[in-house]
Amino acid sequence: MARSTLKKLDASKFDEWKAQHLLNRAGFGGTERQVSILAKMGLEKAVEYIVEYTKVKDPSPVRAEDFDSDIMHPMSQSERQMARSARQGGDEALLETFRQERQRRQRADRQQIAEMEEWWLKRLIETPRPLEEKLTLFWHGHFATGYRTIENSFHMYQQNAFFRTYAMGNFKEDLVRGIVHDPAMIQYLNNHQNRKGSPNENLARELMELFTLGEGEGYTEDDIKEGARTLTGYTFEDDAFSFHSRQHDDGVKNIFGRRGQFDADDFVNLIFTRPSASTFVIWKLYRFFINDLPHGPTPDATKYIGQLASVFKRTNWSIKSVMKAMLLSEHFYDEVNIRSIIKSPIQLIVQAMRTIDPPDRKKLLRTLSLASNLMGQKLFAPPSVKGWDGGRAWISTSTMFMRQNTLLFLITGQRPDGYAWDADATKYDAISLLGGRTKSPKQAVRYLLTNVLCNPNIQQEREDSLLDYLKTQHNVINNRTVTGLLTLITAMPEYQLS
Repeated sequence: MARSTLKKLDASKFDEWKAQHLLNRAGFGGTERQVSILAKMGLEKAVEYIVEYTKVKDPSPVRAEDFDSDIMHPMSQSERQMARSARQGGDEALLETFRQERQRRQRADRQQIAEMEEWWLKRLIETPRPLEEKLTLFWHGHFATGYRTIENSFHMYQQNAFFRTYAMGNFKEDLVRGIVHDPAMIQYLNNHQNRKGSPNENLARELMELFTLGEGEGYTEDDIKEGARTLTGYTFEDDAFSFHSRQHDDGVKNIFGRRGQFDADDFVNLIFTRPSASTFVIWKLYRFFINDLPHGPTPDATKYIGQLASVFKRTNWSIKSVMKAMLLSEHFYDEVNIRSIIKSPIQLIVQAMRTIDPPDRKKLLRTLSLASNLMGQKLFAPPSVKGWDGGRAWISTSTMFMRQNTLLFLITGQRPDGYAWDADATKYDAISLLGGRTKSPKQAVRYLLTNVLCNPNIQQEREDSLLDYLKTQHNVINNRTVTGLLTLITAMPEYQLS
């Protein structure tokens, strides 16, 4: 039975297996050496190191100037006047010039978003602050917006930077209050069309339904309508939030049974008076970091969520307090919660890169970005405002084929969409994964199974099948045979779990 309390794990039980679990869940895995260092720190210091990531130097700090903010800039006043005159005068040549210029900028913007996908994937793989990127990915799926609707790569970059800045911040004051001022979210949910006398309900609805309270939890359709009025006039100009006071409805609203001349800040305050404000996002964090609960909530999980929600509310909506309590708790390390989450495509790719350390193959990031998309998770492009469903939704016949082929590419160089004869022949020093120590066939198999599968309790049939493979190779342990072992291990069903 799972331990369902927030009681802290007994420090004497924090061994290398639990350190590995911590690194897998609070990040994207790591090498044997990294796991060993974390284990030697002990529970308290290891969690402190993971959570207080701002104390770790970022060798590649995020900089807005690395991307072009002017590709999709709005037309200037003189350009708008020229276009208006051309339409009125039927100047098709000038109108065509404007159309071609817009198409050129759209192509450039699509190129930039593709470069941003590779940039973020590189950060995920290389970051010394894994929880920062893991939480940024979580918030990207929680406050989901997609490039295809927004068609402004710099706005997507700004939102990504916002999530990273406040990844461990205050949920109410930083993240929720901030998201209603975010240009990408405003455009994605059409709040730039939300005006006095003609309210658009999209942002108000999703703010309660998907971001804070949960579907049908503690609000009515009338609350949505009145909430939309508080958000009138909240728009953006170029790359910045803008409040248009003339478009704002400053009349009296009735929300959750309370009356007042509420604006968006008041609306956020009112939302956090509802009971589910303390539990909804905690459930989502639980499914992302502890157990994706394929069969629905369990009594133990429900009890644990209630206790974690109390911490959340008591600390005035602090994400850091929640994460620290979670990562220290014995429930987090309980056997029922270890290897209980199906790896997302990003987790699968990044964890493989960080643990088996394949060579830097040709077009590596581009290939991995394409593969992640084909597996159902394209960065900067969640499928809808609900984000990714996760869990068993990651697995299907087609995605399993791509998942295994992506791992094959990392190990052998054969592209997921290519053929064996097209493989990148870059040498993989696979034998280095054995820790530089000479091992017998059985030792090599056991070592790789435990360190690549992250599982000390390997089924005997798995071990026997790998030993049978080595027998066909005359029990030789070299780069070629270790590469063969890795391809077999990463094809095992257990490898799909984190």
